Order: sequence, then structure tokens, then C-alpha cells
Amino acid sequence: MISEFLIRKFIKNSNDTRSKKVRSDYGYLGGIVGIVVNIFLFLIKLSVGLFVNSIAVIADAVNNLSDVGASMVTIFGFKLSSKPADKEHPFGHGRIEYISGLIVAFLVLMVGFEFIRTSIDRIKNPVPVQFAWVPFILLLVSILFKVWLSKFYKTVGDKINSSALKASSVDSLSDVVSSSTVVISLLISKFTTLPIDGYIGVIVSLVILYAGYNLIKDTLDPLLGVAPDEELVKDIHKMLLAYEHIDGTHDLMVHNYGPGRIIASIHAEIPEDISVVKAHEVVDRAEKEISAELDIHLLIHMDPVTTKDEEILSAKDELMTVLDKFSFINSFHDFRVVGEGDYKNLIFDVVVNHDFVITKESQLKLQQQINMELKKIQPNHNAIVTVDPSYY
Repeated sequence: MISEFLIRKFIKNSNDTRSKKVRSDYGYLGGIVGIVVNIFLFLIKLSVGLFVNSIAVIADAVNNLSDVGASMVTIFGFKLSSKPADKEHPFGHGRIEYISGLIVAFLVLMVGFEFIRTSIDRIKNPVPVQFAWVPFILLLVSILFKVWLSKFYKTVGDKINSSALKASSVDSLSDVVSSSTVVISLLISKFTTLPIDGYIGVIVSLVILYAGYNLIKDTLDPLLGVAPDEELVKDIHKMLLAYEHIDGTHDLMVHNYGPGRIIASIHAEIPEDISVVKAHEVVDRAEKEISAELDIHLLIHMDPVTTKDEEILSAKDELMTVLDKFSFINSFHDFRVVGEGDYKNLIFDVVVNHDFVITKESQLKLQQQINMELKKIQPNHNAIVTVDPSYY
């Protein structure tokens, strides 16, 4: 409820999340709210930590201070990623947002490693922790703030599909776990003189390190080239097949240059007996309409296919029967028949899943296996196979 109020209050046209300005405004709002809340929590926890003499509480306080730095990085990342394309970066600067998320992750790791060292030192040289109800209640309040901040980041991150803000949401949730552990340790110290503060500090540090590891993984994947969103893949195929004269699709590739900067290319199968002008009109209209609908830049390559030649259609059916026997083959395309008389070459591409390791030897072996099965049905046909990996 508070999250929606802040969005309505500070973001004009907040529903137009495709707008680069609106998207940047969401990022700035997330970063500023994070800075304000985390500075507030840092001051509370630092005061409590110094008052009760707890290294675990101080560690939790400094973790909040690192979150302030992370929020600043997020704001800086949104500022740079919103820059328009230029000569050196023709696809824009959108991936800077992923880099800012990666920096946040490394800041989290640094805090975790530092407080493992400090906590181990406290285990070796224990110092009594002084329990007091007011600091204890303040820590409970700080946990509620972090729960809200995590939900706020998630709300904003989901609205604009921001990996940096989603990473901040996960980081805040891990802070809730670590702060809860600290509160429990402080409560236990009221009933025992055992030096548990250092051990709890180690636990908090490990939670912080685990959160940092997950953040690195989540932000590194799109930089390395993660598989595209499954729903986006389905939508592109479904929408394209809805156009008249487009009978099939294959070879979809999706390149992510940052949120809102997706370039996709795909092959569309068009009957060979329609005019080139008509085929171009269909493909050109599909490119423009699907690009606008899905907020991507779609490029379509036109592949003419035979739809009426009985000999070719019969050979294609025979091949489908053969390929069904290979579970790792997802589909085939670019099918054509070459040759005269009874002896024909069936030339086509197959798309294999990730269980099939593509090497020169494995491709040759697969072609031999397909030919072995094919000749059981049609001895005069020979398969010439190109193996393509699946890109989604």
C-alpha cells in the first residue's frame, strides 16, 4: 500500500513502463528509498550495537551501510543505462544495469568476508553482551522496515523487470534473516553468559555471503547470455504463426542488450508459390506489429517451402517418421529434395536439445544413424544433415 502510494506520488505516468524515462524514474525511486531506509537502520543498529557491545549487531549495522552504497550504485546504473545509443554502443547502454547489480553483489560479499574475520576474532576473545529491552525492541522494528523494503524493491523490480532492483529485494530478504538471528542471539544473552555473540556473527556473515553469491549468479547470467524468457519465446512463435502465409518458424535467436533492449531474429516459412512482393509484405508487417506488441526489435528471414509437390511432401513425411526415433531432436527445417530419377538427397537441418554435444564426430555419427533408419523405409534416399543447437 505504501509502495503504491510512493509510486503514484513520485512517478508520472507510472503505468507506462515501456517509457525509458518512466523506467529510470522507477530506478531512481528505488535507489532513493533504499538510501533513506538503510541510513535510518544503520544508525539504529550501530547505536544498539555499541550500547550492548555486540559484534553481531554492529556487523548487521555495517551491512545496512553497504546497502546504502548498493542503492547509490543502483541509481548510478539507471542513470548510465538510460543513455541513448551512440557510435561506440549502437545497441545502447542497457547492460550497465546488470553491471550495477554485479557491483552490489560484490559489495555484499566484501561485507560478509570482513565480518567473518571480525566474528572469529570475537569467538577467540569473547566480550559480554549487555541485554536491554529498548535496544531489543529497536532491532525488532528494524526487521519490519527491512521486510517492507524487500517487498518495495520486488514491487518496483517486477513492474520494470529490473535485475538490479530484484537483486536488492533478495538482499533485503537475506538481511531480514540475519537481523532475526542477531535478535535471537541478543535475547539468549539475557539468560546465559555463554559467548554466543561471535558465533551468531559468523552465521550472519555466512547468510550475507550466500546472498552475495546468489546476486552474482543472477546478475552475471544476462551478461554471459542467459536463455531467453520462455514466455517471450512462445509469444514470438504463436504471434508469427497467426499471420496468413506463414506456415512454420525456426532458428529463433534472442539477444538481450539490457531491459527493454531485446533483439530477436527468426526464420519464417512461406509457401514458394506466392509472389516475393506478397511474402515481403507479410513478413514486413509481422516484424513491425510483433516488435511493437512485445517491445522488442524483431528481424524475420523468409524461407520458401514447398507445399504442393506430392513427392517432396511424401519424402518429408518419411523423414518425420525417422526423426521421431531420436528423442534429442526437437525439430527439423529447411527441408529440400535434390537429385534426378529414383536416387534423391534429402537435405535439412535438425535442432537438437542440450543433451546432444555437437562435435564434428557426433554430427557425422548422427547423419549415419538417420540414414540407417531412412533406408529401411526408402533405400534410394540419402540424408544430408546439418545440426543446429537450440538457443532457448
